[in-house]
Order: sequence, then structure tokens, then C-alpha cells
Amino acid sequence: MAQNGSVRKRGPNILVTGTPGTGKTTTSSALAEATQLHHIIIGDLVKEKNLHDGWDDELDCYLINEDLVCDELEDLMEEGGNIVDYHGCDFFPERWFDRVVVLQTDNTVLYDRLSRRGYTGSKLSNNIECEIFQVLLQEAKESYPEDIVVALKSDTIEDISRNVASLTDWVGSWHPAS
Repeated sequence: MAQNGSVRKRGPNILVTGTPGTGKTTTSSALAEATQLHHIIIGDLVKEKNLHDGWDDELDCYLINEDLVCDELEDLMEEGGNIVDYHGCDFFPERWFDRVVVLQTDNTVLYDRLSRRGYTGSKLSNNIECEIFQVLLQEAKESYPEDIVVALKSDTIEDISRNVASLTDWVGSWHPAS
């Protein structure tokens, strides 16, 4: 939604979130291709621009600096026309997004996907538990207006294709808030 009288010229901003392995990057890439929106993978941005506070050996990932990430994205988000791809959502400003998509995957499918990625031990179990308890859906509902949050099943290629088609239709009918 537009804030302080500014009008987005490039389209809506969409956050695609979900537990690792739910298909965020696959969905976001296909959606970006279909809509010509700009796909921002937060994990890549953090690595490329050093927007982190070091490496977590236990979780085998960077400790992102949320303030640096938000500072880096501010101008792009104000312009609009972005798909932000990240497994968290509660630190982004509410005003940035017109739609928040939470991808959800059956635990058996997710377990297989994460195992193929080399997830083991607490990294694997923590992510499965996060999906079981719908942590990211709850986080999204607590962080954004419920009318912009949508949960989508993402178990199969068919689910992903259907989700991309639905979101593409939504982008086509989107109009900036006045």
C-alpha cells in the first residue's frame, strides 16, 4: 500500500515466506518470470552485501542483521514491484507488502526435501517442528493485516504451478491503495 502520499509505479510488493524447503525460491522465480516483478532472495542478499553478524555453526547459516537488511531494501521497496523471498517475516515493515504468501508443505514431503538438501539433526528437526506448528503462518498473521496474508499448499509441482497462476492473476488485478 502507498504511504505518505507516495505512489508505487512498478507494481505490488509480495513477501513469499515459509519454512525452508516449502518452495519459496521456486515459486518466487516462476512468479517473477510471469509478472516481471523483481525477485529478491534475502539469503543471497545477506551474503552478497555482508548484511550479517557472522556465522552460526550450530544452525549452519548466517546470523542476519535485520536492520542492515531493511536499510538495504528500503528504496527498492518504496519503488514497488518486488517479490521478497525469505523464511522469516516479522522484521520487515508492515507498510512494505501488499500480499504475504505463506507456503506450507506436508511434513513428509518437507522432511524428504530437507534431507536431500543435507539438513540433519537439530536443523532438520527444528524446521519440521516449525512447519508442524505453523510458526510462520502465525508470525505472518501477527505481523501483517490478515486480509493480505494467504497460506498456500506447496507439496507438488502442480501446487506450485497453481499458486503461481493464482498470484499472477492477483498481480494483474492489483491497484495501488489510495
